[in-house]
Amino acid sequence: MSGIVSRLTGSESPPPMESNPIMNHYEIGREVTTVGMCMLWHVHDAYRKSDGKEASVFVFDKKLAERLYKPKRREQLLERIRIGIDNLKRKPSITKTLAVMHGAEESNGSLIFATEPILASLANILAWHESNIPSGGPQPIRPFPMNFGTPTGYQPPPPPPPPPPLCSTEYHFLDIELRFGFLQIVEALNHLHYNLKQVHRNINPHAIIVTKRGAWKLFGFDFAEDIISLDPIEMLAIAPWSIKIPRTLQPSLDFLAPEVQISGQCNILSDMFSLGLVICAVFNNGVPLIQANNNPMLYLKQIEHLEYQVNALLPRIPAQLQEAVQRLLSVDPHPRPSTQLLPLIKYFKGQCEPPIRAMQLLDNMTEKDPAVKTAFYRTQLMEALPYIPKKLRWQLVWPSLQAETRTTEILASVLHPIFWLTNDATQDEFNRYVLPTLRALLTSSKSIHATAIYLENLHIILRKCQTKDSENEVLPILYMSLDSKIQQIQLASLTAAQNVTEFIDERTLCVTILPKVRIIFENNQTDHKVVFLVLAYFERLLPRLERTHLLEHIIPTLLTLKLGDPEIIHRVVKLYRIMLAEKKFALTANVMALKMIPTLAPQMVNTALTVDQFANLIELLHEIVDAIDKSQRFKLRTEAANPATDRYRSLRHQMSTDNVTAPPFNIPNLRVEQRKTSSAEDMARKNSASGPSTSNQTGSISGLKRLGQWIFGSNTSNSNNENSNFLRVANAFPNRRLSDNTLMTPKIRIAPSCASSPGGTPGGTAGLPTRRHSSIGPQERRGSTVNLSPPTAHQYRGRGGSGSSLSVPSTSHCAIAWSMAGGSVPNTSSSVPFLLASSMNSIKSRRQSGAAAGPQGSPQSSRGSQGILQQISSGMSHLLTGHT
Repeated sequence: MSGIVSRLTGSESPPPMESNPIMNHYEIGREVTTVGMCMLWHVHDAYRKSDGKEASVFVFDKKLAERLYKPKRREQLLERIRIGIDNLKRKPSITKTLAVMHGAEESNGSLIFATEPILASLANILAWHESNIPSGGPQPIRPFPMNFGTPTGYQPPPPPPPPPPLCSTEYHFLDIELRFGFLQIVEALNHLHYNLKQVHRNINPHAIIVTKRGAWKLFGFDFAEDIISLDPIEMLAIAPWSIKIPRTLQPSLDFLAPEVQISGQCNILSDMFSLGLVICAVFNNGVPLIQANNNPMLYLKQIEHLEYQVNALLPRIPAQLQEAVQRLLSVDPHPRPSTQLLPLIKYFKGQCEPPIRAMQLLDNMTEKDPAVKTAFYRTQLMEALPYIPKKLRWQLVWPSLQAETRTTEILASVLHPIFWLTNDATQDEFNRYVLPTLRALLTSSKSIHATAIYLENLHIILRKCQTKDSENEVLPILYMSLDSKIQQIQLASLTAAQNVTEFIDERTLCVTILPKVRIIFENNQTDHKVVFLVLAYFERLLPRLERTHLLEHIIPTLLTLKLGDPEIIHRVVKLYRIMLAEKKFALTANVMALKMIPTLAPQMVNTALTVDQFANLIELLHEIVDAIDKSQRFKLRTEAANPATDRYRSLRHQMSTDNVTAPPFNIPNLRVEQRKTSSAEDMARKNSASGPSTSNQTGSISGLKRLGQWIFGSNTSNSNNENSNFLRVANAFPNRRLSDNTLMTPKIRIAPSCASSPGGTPGGTAGLPTRRHSSIGPQERRGSTVNLSPPTAHQYRGRGGSGSSLSVPSTSHCAIAWSMAGGSVPNTSSSVPFLLASSMNSIKSRRQSGAAAGPQGSPQSSRGSQGILQQISSGMSHLLTGHT
């Protein structure tokens, strides 16, 4: 309406309208065009004061008739004008006629009535095309007889005087507009001929009005004649055109049917001839094929050559319309197609039929019931919109939709084409046409269905809104709808939340919308529609979320789902795969192992899954296990490489000896230095120094060595190999305890051969002395297994050096036997001092304590165990002395 007001301020209303009663109902603005016979009607823009509805006001100035005609003719003219207005007003059922919004109001100076807004008459538009013919384009066909082989001696009449200046209007027709316009006029005539039983008699460009919506409307019913006969083809007797009557009181001679002028008769096919001439004028750059200049004789002469003119014009007419035009312009009325046959030609069918049909029905929708309107707006119009040119969408379709938004009953169905047009609109079109209407809808009362449709298409509005103010006006409806308790609105709000994600900042998404979505989900967990929409919303939202929001909102919601429906499982699997793929989420092994796998694993045996769904589930589980594997391996390797972590610090302190100060100790059975000479060899070397010969000394030493080997069960080469083996073990395992290098602990047993044996106990070894090995703990003592019972003579026989045997006195009563539990114990030269040299100084005391020891009591047993090595040393001393 603001555009109308701005145009109205351009000029003041002319003086004849000041006293007209219509001024009380309409605000009249500037003049836009002139229409009607002889351009008698001046058309002004206007709007209705009661509701602000746009309109056009037709004004006839009575002073003009007073200047042109005498009182009698002036009254005839006024009467003819009143008849035309009454005929137009009495035909509200003819939707293709100009709609009258306010009947004629007459005053002393003017006659005024109001109609729907118009752009111009077809004559105004054709006048512009005639005056703007392209210089290089085809020239129009001129209706002069001399152009068509006139006979010799024929003198053409002088050219007609130039017509009065027309108010031309620039307007370019699309092909579909012409098809739609011609079809509208045909349908209007069909209703007039067969329903109202009338003949129009004045079809010409002045009688066709082009509205601001681009529709062609029939006008000029001043000369309509009623059909008396039941047969509409039957001729009616009428007066031919005469130069004796003012032309304002007669139909247009340039578009008159020949039977009217020749025989004074007409019927419904006479209107079809006039329509054919209008079609030719449209394709002839606005120039009519007949220009009689109000001269009946010239008219008849041009009618004779009309066929030649039509044939010359046919190449400019669409091929599918050429045959129909030729038949329409036949001089004989019978070949002309009627209004019932003409719409059936191919020109009005084919690909253009759906949009044309939809635009036709759109003009009739105002009179239909709500059920028909609902079906049309939701189906037929939606199917035709892609084929309707954008020019006609905003010029013809949008005004109808805008008017229907005021009707609550059909608002929901009207919103479908409204949002389709919104999505297809440019930014300028959106701001100019759509945004004002949508703003009005935000504050208006709507049905539940209409609110749901508005929410589902909310993203289309936000995509077009460029200002924050517009977003602030649109988004609150989403926030309020998420709190609604109505299920239909909840579903629509979830759809809207999913669609508008890209237009909302992260803070609003996570703080405002996401908690509301979770509440809807928690209250409707058994509703599969809600569950599907929530999962779809999560899928759209995931790329915008941070890890904290994922762990606080998304995963807890997914864990509460009842996985049973295959589609739900498929969507959950898809969400988990997105989480695994996004590095920013960094799902831990605990979350995957303790939360995700327990909910997914039971679904592997779900028989409702399809093969593809099962494959996706298995692939997801494999991906989760692989992720856990990588995470745990990396974690364990890191901890192994850095053992001094806080987690294991106390345990390591308890088990390690790094910080414990321990006294030095000898490593058993491990050679770490060069071999040293044993004490037995030293003794043999000293004794050999005082002996008679060197050979005896050598033999003694060799025998002593063999005796040592026999006692300890080993040889030198084996000892060296074992020592090297122990060194390799120590180098390969630096953290290995030193005591672990011993293979087995030797045991020494004293055989109970007699009760009088030193340290012996009758009946067993329970009282045998014990010794501690270096590989055992400080408090652990092991029983000795050395048998020191009195030996026989052959037990003392051994191998001596140089093949001689050694004899041992029988009074020593010593028998030495070594037994190894689990295998022989390797001995080195370092064992000899351990057994012999360490006991040489106390041999006498140990023999005395052993002889004095009784069979009972722990002191005696302890002293007996201490004399074991003393007895061994004593026996070897006797052996060496006897040999010497």
